Amino acid sequence: MKKITILLLTLVCFSGFSQSKSTGIINLTSNMTASFTLNNSTSKVTLILTGPSDRWFALGLGVASGFGMTSGDVLVYTTSLSDRNYVGTFAPATDASQDWTTVSDNVVLGVRTLTLERSLTNSDSNDFQLPYASTNSINLAWAKSGSVSTTLANHGGSNRGFATDTFTLTNNEFTLESASVFPNPSNGHFTLKTNVELTNINLYSQTGAFVKEIKFNSDSNEIEIALDGLSSGVYLLELKNDSEKSWKQIIIN
Repeated sequence: MKKITILLLTLVCFSGFSQSKSTGIINLTSNMTASFTLNNSTSKVTLILTGPSDRWFALGLGVASGFGMTSGDVLVYTTSLSDRNYVGTFAPATDASQDWTTVSDNVVLGVRTLTLERSLTNSDSNDFQLPYASTNSINLAWAKSGSVSTTLANHGGSNRGFATDTFTLTNNEFTLESASVFPNPSNGHFTLKTNVELTNINLYSQTGAFVKEIKFNSDSNEIEIALDGLSSGVYLLELKNDSEKSWKQIIIN
């Protein structure tokens, strides 16, 4: 009886934490990745999308190889993000309803990282719907400009591709996204707390210029960081491990 009780408690705890599922990082092409997280508690999907900062790029949702660009949901970044839909070989038409919110837009070393959020489901017929219970995989089509340009045009045959990935249950408390920095603002001495393995910490200026790599003791989940000699301002911490990357903004007084 005791073993059964312990097992039930374990299952209850696990189900309480498993309110999201994620694809992890999907490598599309050079400078292009995508990562989807579906959150059952908030009924939101978070998409972390990276692409080249000097040209347009696009990501089609729920479309597989051979779809012919005749229909489907697509996100396009030119000088800003737009929610669109495929209309054959013509430039994707802009949706009347722009359902994605840009949470952050950062450029570092030629790579733009967008953190985007949308409801899992909505009434927009042009949007690919992502009901939590039944969404276990996703087909993607991607494209980017073959040259430096933010004007949407033909991408060329070698600058596109397709990918499929599956969702697995995650625990939001055990992701890099859940890492916290305190105090913030600070005088340059602060604590970084994370519940998952961390392999690299890099510091960038607000404009994306690399400042330094931060050395730390990977055996601790609370890392004391001292950044002396920096000018006051806003900086970005790049947190990385083998399967995730996350950004944290810090303010130094």
